[in-house]
Amino acid sequence: MPANADLECIVKEFYAPLYRFAFALTRSEAIAADLTQETFLILTRQQAHIRDVTKIKSWLFTTLRREFLRGLRSKTSHPEVELKPEHQEQLVVESAAVQSIDAITILEALAQIDESYRTVLELFYLSDLSYKEIAATLDIPIGTVMSRLSRGKEQLKGTLAKAASPNKTFKSGRAENPKR
Repeated sequence: MPANADLECIVKEFYAPLYRFAFALTRSEAIAADLTQETFLILTRQQAHIRDVTKIKSWLFTTLRREFLRGLRSKTSHPEVELKPEHQEQLVVESAAVQSIDAITILEALAQIDESYRTVLELFYLSDLSYKEIAATLDIPIGTVMSRLSRGKEQLKGTLAKAASPNKTFKSGRAENPKR
Protein backbone atom coordinates (compact mmCIF):
# COMPACT_ATOMS: atom_id res chain seq x y z
CA MET A 1 0.00 0.00 0.00
CA PRO A 2 1.08 3.60 -0.50
CA ALA A 3 3.61 5.50 1.56
CA ASN A 4 2.68 8.85 3.12
CA ALA A 5 3.50 10.76 -0.08
CA ASP A 6 1.31 8.37 -2.07
CA LEU A 7 -1.42 8.70 0.54
CA GLU A 8 -1.35 12.48 0.10
CA CYS A 9 -1.71 12.04 -3.66
CA ILE A 10 -4.68 9.72 -3.14
CA VAL A 11 -6.36 12.23 -0.83
CA LYS A 12 -5.77 15.09 -3.29
CA GLU A 13 -7.11 13.05 -6.20
CA PHE A 14 -10.17 11.50 -4.56
CA TYR A 15 -11.30 13.89 -1.81
CA ALA A 16 -13.58 15.99 -4.04
CA PRO A 17 -15.32 13.06 -5.82
CA LEU A 18 -15.76 11.20 -2.52
CA TYR A 19 -17.17 14.32 -0.88
CA ARG A 20 -19.63 14.83 -3.76
CA PHE A 21 -20.79 11.22 -3.44
CA ALA A 22 -21.12 11.55 0.33
CA PHE A 23 -23.08 14.79 -0.08
CA ALA A 24 -25.37 13.14 -2.61
CA LEU A 25 -26.04 10.37 -0.08
CA THR A 26 -26.46 12.55 3.01
CA ARG A 27 -27.61 15.95 1.69
CA SER A 28 -25.58 17.51 4.50
CA GLU A 29 -22.26 19.29 4.06
CA ALA A 30 -21.08 18.52 7.59
CA ILE A 31 -22.00 14.84 7.50
CA ALA A 32 -20.54 14.48 3.99
CA ALA A 33 -17.25 15.99 5.18
CA ASP A 34 -17.20 13.70 8.23
CA LEU A 35 -17.97 10.66 6.08
CA THR A 36 -15.22 11.55 3.60
CA GLN A 37 -12.68 12.05 6.37
CA GLU A 38 -13.74 8.79 8.01
CA THR A 39 -13.15 7.00 4.71
CA PHE A 40 -9.58 8.31 4.53
CA LEU A 41 -9.04 7.42 8.18
CA ILE A 42 -10.08 3.85 7.39
CA LEU A 43 -7.66 3.90 4.45
CA THR A 44 -4.77 4.81 6.75
CA ARG A 45 -5.72 2.00 9.14
CA GLN A 46 -6.24 -0.58 6.40
CA GLN A 47 -3.42 0.40 4.04
CA ALA A 48 -1.38 -2.71 4.86
CA HIS A 49 -4.29 -4.92 3.76
CA ILE A 50 -4.86 -3.30 0.36
CA ARG A 51 -3.16 -5.42 -2.26
CA ASP A 52 -4.15 -3.81 -5.56
CA VAL A 53 -3.53 -0.06 -5.55
CA THR A 54 -5.06 0.23 -9.04
CA LYS A 55 -8.47 -0.45 -7.48
CA ILE A 56 -8.13 2.22 -4.79
CA LYS A 57 -10.89 4.40 -6.29
CA SER A 58 -13.41 1.58 -6.12
CA TRP A 59 -12.22 0.64 -2.61
CA LEU A 60 -12.69 4.22 -1.39
CA PHE A 61 -16.22 4.56 -2.80
CA THR A 62 -17.21 1.15 -1.44
CA THR A 63 -15.84 2.03 1.99
CA LEU A 64 -17.64 5.38 2.01
CA ARG A 65 -20.93 3.72 1.05
CA ARG A 66 -20.53 1.07 3.74
CA GLU A 67 -19.80 3.72 6.37
CA PHE A 68 -22.88 5.65 5.26
CA LEU A 69 -25.04 2.52 5.56
CA ARG A 70 -23.48 1.70 8.93
CA GLY A 71 -24.40 5.18 10.13
CA LEU A 72 -27.98 4.71 8.95
CA ARG A 73 -28.27 1.39 10.75
CA SER A 74 -26.91 2.69 14.02
CA LYS A 75 -28.95 5.91 13.72
CA THR A 76 -26.14 8.04 15.05
CA SER A 77 -26.77 10.95 12.73
CA HIS A 78 -26.16 14.44 14.04
CA PRO A 79 -29.21 16.61 14.71
CA GLU A 80 -29.87 19.45 12.31
CA VAL A 81 -29.64 22.93 13.75
CA GLU A 82 -31.62 25.91 12.46
CA LEU A 83 -29.99 29.31 12.42
CA LYS A 84 -31.60 31.99 14.54
CA PRO A 85 -33.16 34.83 12.51
CA GLU A 86 -30.45 37.29 13.58
CA HIS A 87 -27.76 34.93 12.21
CA GLN A 88 -29.59 34.33 8.94
CA GLU A 89 -29.15 38.00 8.01
CA GLN A 90 -25.38 37.56 8.21
CA LEU A 91 -25.35 34.99 5.43
CA VAL A 92 -23.95 36.30 2.17
CA VAL A 93 -25.38 35.10 -1.12
CA GLU A 94 -22.50 34.38 -3.46
CA SER A 95 -22.71 34.22 -7.22
CA ALA A 96 -21.84 30.52 -7.09
CA ALA A 97 -24.96 29.89 -5.01
CA VAL A 98 -27.11 31.71 -7.53
CA GLN A 99 -25.52 29.80 -10.40
CA SER A 100 -26.10 26.47 -8.66
CA ILE A 101 -29.90 26.79 -8.74
CA ASP A 102 -30.08 24.44 -11.71
CA ALA A 103 -27.84 21.95 -9.90
CA ILE A 104 -30.10 22.17 -6.85
CA THR A 105 -33.14 21.45 -9.01
CA ILE A 106 -31.43 18.39 -10.44
CA LEU A 107 -30.35 17.16 -7.00
CA GLU A 108 -33.92 17.61 -5.72
CA ALA A 109 -35.23 15.66 -8.71
CA LEU A 110 -32.57 13.02 -8.15
CA ALA A 111 -33.79 12.62 -4.58
CA GLN A 112 -37.22 11.66 -5.95
CA ILE A 113 -36.17 8.57 -7.88
CA ASP A 114 -35.78 5.06 -6.49
CA GLU A 115 -32.69 4.69 -4.31
CA SER A 116 -31.17 1.84 -6.34
CA TYR A 117 -31.31 3.97 -9.50
CA ARG A 118 -30.23 7.15 -7.70
CA THR A 119 -27.12 5.50 -6.25
CA VAL A 120 -25.98 4.25 -9.67
CA LEU A 121 -26.62 7.67 -11.26
CA GLU A 122 -24.68 9.44 -8.51
CA LEU A 123 -21.72 7.08 -8.80
CA PHE A 124 -21.67 7.36 -12.60
CA TYR A 125 -22.27 11.08 -13.08
CA LEU A 126 -21.16 12.71 -9.84
CA SER A 127 -18.28 10.40 -8.94
CA ASP A 128 -17.16 9.45 -12.47
CA LEU A 129 -16.99 5.73 -11.73
CA SER A 130 -17.01 3.25 -14.62
CA TYR A 131 -19.65 0.52 -14.94
CA LYS A 132 -17.10 -1.98 -13.63
CA GLU A 133 -16.21 0.21 -10.63
CA ILE A 134 -19.89 0.77 -9.81
CA ALA A 135 -20.53 -2.97 -10.03
CA ALA A 136 -17.66 -3.62 -7.62
CA THR A 137 -18.74 -0.81 -5.28
CA LEU A 138 -22.35 -1.99 -5.07
CA ASP A 139 -21.53 -5.69 -5.42
CA ILE A 140 -23.91 -6.15 -8.37
CA PRO A 141 -23.40 -7.40 -11.96
CA ILE A 142 -22.39 -4.92 -14.68
CA GLY A 143 -25.63 -5.63 -16.56
CA THR A 144 -27.59 -4.53 -13.50
CA VAL A 145 -25.54 -1.32 -13.37
CA MET A 146 -26.37 -0.60 -17.02
CA SER A 147 -30.09 -1.29 -16.61
CA ARG A 148 -30.34 0.75 -13.40
CA LEU A 149 -28.51 3.61 -15.08
CA SER A 150 -30.93 3.52 -18.02
CA ARG A 151 -34.04 3.26 -15.84
CA GLY A 152 -32.71 5.89 -13.47
CA LYS A 153 -32.20 8.35 -16.34
CA GLU A 154 -35.78 7.73 -17.47
CA GLN A 155 -37.12 8.33 -13.96
CA LEU A 156 -34.99 11.46 -13.64
CA LYS A 157 -36.29 12.80 -16.97
CA GLY A 158 -39.85 12.19 -15.83
CA THR A 159 -39.27 13.88 -12.48
CA LEU A 160 -37.63 16.90 -14.13
CA ALA A 161 -40.48 17.13 -16.65
CA LYS A 162 -43.01 17.17 -13.80
CA ALA A 163 -40.98 19.83 -12.00
CA ALA A 164 -40.86 21.96 -15.13
CA SER A 165 -44.65 21.94 -15.55
CA PRO A 166 -46.17 25.29 -14.49
CA ASN A 167 -48.44 23.79 -11.78
CA LYS A 168 -45.73 22.03 -9.79
CA THR A 169 -42.82 23.19 -7.68
CA PHE A 170 -40.28 21.43 -5.51
CA LYS A 171 -40.68 21.82 -1.80
CA SER A 172 -38.96 19.82 0.92
CA GLY A 173 -37.56 17.29 -1.52
CA ARG A 174 -40.75 16.32 -3.36
CA ALA A 175 -42.87 17.76 -6.13
CA GLU A 176 -46.00 19.43 -4.81
CA ASN A 177 -48.94 21.22 -6.33
CA PRO A 178 -49.04 24.80 -4.96
CA LYS A 179 -52.77 25.25 -5.76
CA ARG A 180 -53.83 22.95 -2.91
